[in-house]
Amino acid sequence: MAVTRRLRVDPIACDAFGHCAELAPELIRLDEWGYPVLDTRPVPQGLLQVAEAAVAACPRKALYLERVADVVVAVSRPR
Repeated sequence: MAVTRRLRVDPIACDAFGHCAELAPELIRLDEWGYPVLDTRPVPQGLLQVAEAAVAACPRKALYLERVADVVVAVSRPR
């Protein structure tokens, strides 16, 4: 089972500074009030360093990466 990472935000801790969206526009956009809107899909391997930089730059530590286990679903097909 592979482990991937997904961006998450603590909406109560977030003060809408917007640094995360500036550093990771491929992964984060801001809503009309400046709060981050995150993609719920796992962070692509090629953007993991970008996501880590955005997490590190968050002044309120409201942005974080969580580990997510990839689930493989086996489907049986009739023969």
